[in-house]
Amino acid sequence: MQHTVEGVRAGGRAEGPLAAVLRDRPPMARELPSFDAGRAPVEPGPLFVDWLLWALDAEVPDAQVATLSTVDSDGRPDARMLVLRDVDAARGAWWFAADADSPKGRQLAATPWAALTFYWPAQGRQVRLRGRVEAEGGDRAAEDFHGRSPASRIAALVGHQSERLADAEELADAWDRAAALLDREPAAVAPGHTLYAVLADEVEFWQGESGRRHVRLAYTRGHDGTWGRGLLWP
Repeated sequence: MQHTVEGVRAGGRAEGPLAAVLRDRPPMARELPSFDAGRAPVEPGPLFVDWLLWALDAEVPDAQVATLSTVDSDGRPDARMLVLRDVDAARGAWWFAADADSPKGRQLAATPWAALTFYWPAQGRQVRLRGRVEAEGGDRAAEDFHGRSPASRIAALVGHQSERLADAEELADAWDRAAALLDREPAAVAPGHTLYAVLADEVEFWQGESGRRHVRLAYTRGHDGTWGRGLLWP
């Protein structure tokens, strides 16, 4: 069915086909797993790994993809999707990779704080975390780069992320050059390839419920490194 967006405003609220479609598609209107927050571990890392593995076992598409939120030099929020590379559950660190010269890399260099948001629709589960960010290059970043697929390495070697592109032909030429470089030098690493760790000081686990009695469990890291936890109102 094709819908058009020719809404009519009435009483300050948009009324039209799209609004009606959205109202007729309520989220969480399905059977979802339960979450006994009282049995959660004392630290958030192991619980996150458990939820992620559950989503992967259920074949949730792109379960390892998260939204990274940063701020620019004017303090305006910015967000994009990226791939989680690893979790150090004991340390409370969530790892991802990026080009240090990309917008997110420059933003993190200026303001080394960020948030990550994960959402697994099949389970109605969301995890939100935020904290200080540490950057790591060198051998560990190179090892991560070499573990990527050839296409991913070529894309990183192309560079120019988020810059203006003249046309598809310009990208095709740059891609061919990067592919040739990787063929000649299999050990090549993109110059700006960097690993980043979000050292979470706040982590929230959100379990949706069709009747809207959502369960929210929040962890907060104290100055001594220990974690406290408690429930939040839905």
